[in-house]
Order: sequence, then C-alpha cells, then structure tokens
Amino acid sequence: MTKELTPIQRKVRSFVMRTGRMTEGQKLAMETGWPTLGLNLSNGHYDLSQVFGRNAPVIFEIGFGNGDSLLNMAQQAPEKDFIGVEVHTPGVGRLLHHVQEEGVNNLRVCKEDAVEFLSHCIADNSLNTVQLFFPDPWHKKRHHKRRIVQPEFAALLRNKLKPGGTFHMATDWQHYAEHMVEVMEAAEGWENTQGQGNYLPGRPEHRPETKYERRGIGLGHGVWDIEYRTA
Repeated sequence: MTKELTPIQRKVRSFVMRTGRMTEGQKLAMETGWPTLGLNLSNGHYDLSQVFGRNAPVIFEIGFGNGDSLLNMAQQAPEKDFIGVEVHTPGVGRLLHHVQEEGVNNLRVCKEDAVEFLSHCIADNSLNTVQLFFPDPWHKKRHHKRRIVQPEFAALLRNKLKPGGTFHMATDWQHYAEHMVEVMEAAEGWENTQGQGNYLPGRPEHRPETKYERRGIGLGHGVWDIEYRTA
C-alpha cells in the first residue's frame, strides 16, 4: 500500500524543471532500468541497507546532469553506495543506460525534487556525504532567494547526514561561492573542513572534472570547492 506524503512548507526547490527529448536508447534504459535502479518519492522512507543489499557509506548527489561524473565516482569507489537525483529526464535515461551497460551495482537514481526526496524518503543520520556540484547560481539579485543553499536547507542536510558527515559544494560563480560560505558559516552544527570561511585548495581527486566545468574553465571561469562537516 502506498504511503501518503504529508506536504511540507518550504520556499526553495532543488531545481528548475527542464524537459528535453529523449533518444530511443534513453527511453529503453528508463523502461528496463527503473524497476531495479530507480527510487520513487511515493515509496516513503527507504532502508538504504535493503536498497543496496549491504551496509556501506552512502553518497547523495543533487543534480547529476548527464551523469558522467557520478558514474565515474561510483566506478572508482565500489566500496561506497551512491544515490543521484536529477529531474532532467534525458540525463536520467543516459545515466541508466550506462549503469546497465557497464554493470554498475552501487548506484541508484531518483527523478524527483531533491528536497522533497530527502525529507520524505531518507532517514535522519543515514548519509555520509551530500554533493551539490554547479547548481543554478540564479545570477540576478532578485532571484537569490531561489538558490538551493539556504539556512533551512543546511538544517535539513544536518539531520540527514551522520555525525561527521560532509556537505561538498562546487560552483564556478564566485558570488554564489561567497553565498554558500555565508549561509554555512551561520548555520548551526557545521564546521568548515578548511577553517572558517575558507575554500578547498583545489578540485579534490574524488570529484571528476565535468564537461560543464571544462567549458567554464575554457571561458576563464574560476571554480570554488567548499566542504563542511557536521559538528
């Protein structure tokens, strides 16, 4: 029997809905892969040890785009389990295609708003890492309130992460990097792994460089990686 979800009041969504045309291969991957690799908001709380068939560190990525970097991370860290959330359907189909093609078994996919999925489907103190790489920066000042990194979001992640769990962010927009630090420094129960107000010295080895990132660097953009740990 499907559980009823209790609506939650919040101001920020984790995404702007983007539709796109799927290839036939992506459609087939969705049809064949979703029953075993897909996670649904309507299912309510998941027992992650049952989802993956083992107890292992769980990495939760918000907005994986085309999925290449997330797939790479899962392949490079078979001792960890990964959940990726993305609402751009072609990206979901593309990732599912490659997951099935390459036989990756430590990765699951969700096509929902990440904030709702975290709130309704992920138990408190169950994640080791949350990743947020190159979210929409909402450049215009009047749109800054739409940025996902806000005080209520920091509080939600603190509950979902295990003690000592990490929140790793990356952006190529300096003003958003400064906003991220400002929000996280003010949030209760967090500490910057590099010291108050600091950024990581560079892209850590476990985060693959994305196509989007390479394009930005080619255009002269900087990249800021930021990491906080639950205190």
